[in-house]
Amino acid sequence: MDDTVWDAKRTLRAQLRQHRKQRDAETYSVESAQLTAHFIALVTRFGTTSVSCYLSGESEPNTRPFLNWAFENDIQVLFPVTREDGLLDWAIGDGVSETEGLFGLPEIVGDIQPPMAISTVGLIIAPALAIDRAGNRLGQGRGYYDKVLGSMTKCPPVYAAIFDNEFLDAVPTATVDRPVDGVVTPSGIVSITGR
Repeated sequence: MDDTVWDAKRTLRAQLRQHRKQRDAETYSVESAQLTAHFIALVTRFGTTSVSCYLSGESEPNTRPFLNWAFENDIQVLFPVTREDGLLDWAIGDGVSETEGLFGLPEIVGDIQPPMAISTVGLIIAPALAIDRAGNRLGQGRGYYDKVLGSMTKCPPVYAAIFDNEFLDAVPTATVDRPVDGVVTPSGIVSITGR
């Protein structure tokens, strides 16, 4: 990856992470309820009974209330599990039993599935720090989701969960980065035109 792109990504990530840490509890609670309603609407829109979704960390867009709804409504959820080789396994869990993953983020403890298990879901809800208007995704910097999405011959719709201020005009991108089909923010669902 070009050093200029790498530096721009690192700088933007630091800014976005800092802004997330400054979010107050009341705002976060309201945004969590709004995100949950939009996640449910997205699952309903695609009519799927299986999704891949991450277990949110402390300052990330909150997926936990949505996951509770998914379990109550018999939606099968595959959770990402980081591996040291840079790939993701997937876990089918109860949404409650969790551990700390390789990079300090929470991960579900459950029945481990191989990397290609992701091809069975009807929708992927991916984590991100920012998305731009063309669907380019700025992740945490390890490339896990880019590898997953790049390896799939038939990929279901991929929507990234972000806060409103993280939907940007442009984010720095490299050739290995994989775009998403849309975003879910507290304000709503945006499908990316042409994706």
